[in-house]
Amino acid sequence: MRRGISAFNGWGDPVGGIVVMRHGENALNVIERVKAKLEELKPSLPEGVEVVTTYDRSILIDESIANLKHELILTMIAVSLVILFFLWHLPSALVPIVTIPISVVLCFIPMYFLGISSNIMSLAGIILCIGVLVDGAIVEVENAYKKIEHWQEEGCIGDFHQVRLQALMEVGPSIFFSLAVIAVSFLPVFTLVDQEGRLFTPLAWTKTLAMLLAAFLAITLDPAVRMLFARYKPFAFRPVWLAKAATATLVGRYYSEEKHPISRALFWMYDRPCRWVLHHPWLTIGAAVAIVASAVPVYLKLGNEFMPPLYEGTILYMPTTLPGLSVTEAQRLMELEDRILKSFPEVVSVFGKAGRSDTSTDPAPFSMMETTVVLKPMKEWRAKERWHSRWAPDWLKKFLGHIWPEHISYEELIAEMDRALQIPGNVNAWTMPIKGRIDMLSTGVRTPIGVKILGADLQHIQHVGEQIEGALRKVPGTRSVFAERAAGGYFVDIIPKRDQLARYGLTVDDLHMVIMTAIGGETISTTVEGRERYSINLRYPRELRAELDQLHRVLVPVMNGVQVPMAELADITLASGPAMIRDENGMLAGYVFVDITGRDIGGYVDDAKKAV
Repeated sequence: MRRGISAFNGWGDPVGGIVVMRHGENALNVIERVKAKLEELKPSLPEGVEVVTTYDRSILIDESIANLKHELILTMIAVSLVILFFLWHLPSALVPIVTIPISVVLCFIPMYFLGISSNIMSLAGIILCIGVLVDGAIVEVENAYKKIEHWQEEGCIGDFHQVRLQALMEVGPSIFFSLAVIAVSFLPVFTLVDQEGRLFTPLAWTKTLAMLLAAFLAITLDPAVRMLFARYKPFAFRPVWLAKAATATLVGRYYSEEKHPISRALFWMYDRPCRWVLHHPWLTIGAAVAIVASAVPVYLKLGNEFMPPLYEGTILYMPTTLPGLSVTEAQRLMELEDRILKSFPEVVSVFGKAGRSDTSTDPAPFSMMETTVVLKPMKEWRAKERWHSRWAPDWLKKFLGHIWPEHISYEELIAEMDRALQIPGNVNAWTMPIKGRIDMLSTGVRTPIGVKILGADLQHIQHVGEQIEGALRKVPGTRSVFAERAAGGYFVDIIPKRDQLARYGLTVDDLHMVIMTAIGGETISTTVEGRERYSINLRYPRELRAELDQLHRVLVPVMNGVQVPMAELADITLASGPAMIRDENGMLAGYVFVDITGRDIGGYVDDAKKAV
């Protein structure tokens, strides 16, 4: 009996395949190997047969890592420019500037041996500590800068190299241990387990490794670079202009704080506000308290959730309908949904699945559908006029576009799709493939929010679920809510009449054989056509078995070649019962699936608890 169907772009009945990755494997490497194997299989495919990828996670992985690497490089450049600007001395600024890329690059060596891949969280750990990486180098440089300044003011008495070395030795041990302490501060993160541990452990590893490497470089590379590039004598070679340029760049001038060009500007900006604050202490403290107090109502209105959703570039549309859906109706309904989704200009492809795949890992009924919608890049989405669209120049639009993009947003696209798919009997749920799988693995619920009802009676569980569904529908922010009909399945019961079977000389097995063959269908042979194999399935045509009355007229052969209607040998009735039984902690369970929009999860849960 067929228990699963699929559709591609709303047409046909394609054969779909699922790649299941082993636990602990690297997704990107597995996908690359699968692609290589598919390329090998292409020449052997029959004419007209094509393998089409309907969901490829490697695109998201590559784009995410590339974007994070780009931000990592920009952060390194920004920190380097800030250091150079405020020190105003290239030889001194060279030490922290060199420390940043070397610390980052060296961090990948222990990552490789520890088996930590370059992913969003591991690279985020490096970005988090970029500013701290150069703290030790800046302290060393500042101390050496100040010592050399005093040495010059005192008439350059003593050896320049000795002054420089003493300045580095004075702060070196303190810098090493301060950076080591910062590295140790992240050790509690390693105690996290389950989803939190898997999520934040790579970040903790990379941040700790980067800080330990920075502490090591603070007492090795940084002093060496400082000793190598610092000098106080001007260059004397021809042409003179080149010597002056080299002196200004590689030697520089050592300013006191009062004469430093950047410090003088900062002193001027800081002096008047500082003096005003010192003359009005109570007013300053009162203003500070008022500002903090005004932030309390804002804080209380802020939402909360585990982590913001990552835009994956793909939608997982998961509609649910009432139990009892036939395979034909499920096919028609899914093709209709897929054609509507494919009509949106932002969509590349739509692949839908209803029911279960040919695997024990996917026990889904026909009433649960999963449709993977691959989207185009956001820059190709429909344009939307913003407040700056008409007057802003292109360079400003590019900057403002990060906050107010000139195309429809993801939330607006989902809202349009949801309005277009308001099909009677269907309850829509929208998520993304990775997010949806994580939700299902961690909670068993495929929507962002769910309610689990545990009990001993499925009828009572279903009744409670329907009441909760009605209550949650009124909560602001509810896009859709659906309570599982735990006892809402439909079945045809065929109960043998043993006395009638004995009258005709039949056994219960004889009746079962007719039911399996005429109604369920039985494979009786296989036809061989070249290299192709097709099974031959025998059963009554649909028009002779679609109604209860027709099942009564199914003929059962008895002795002497007589055909007896099944109604004489069995009672055939329609019955309702559980379409699927869930069990959790030794108790029967029913789920209520809730999809929300325009609200944070934490705030919605609080309101939902009050409503329930």
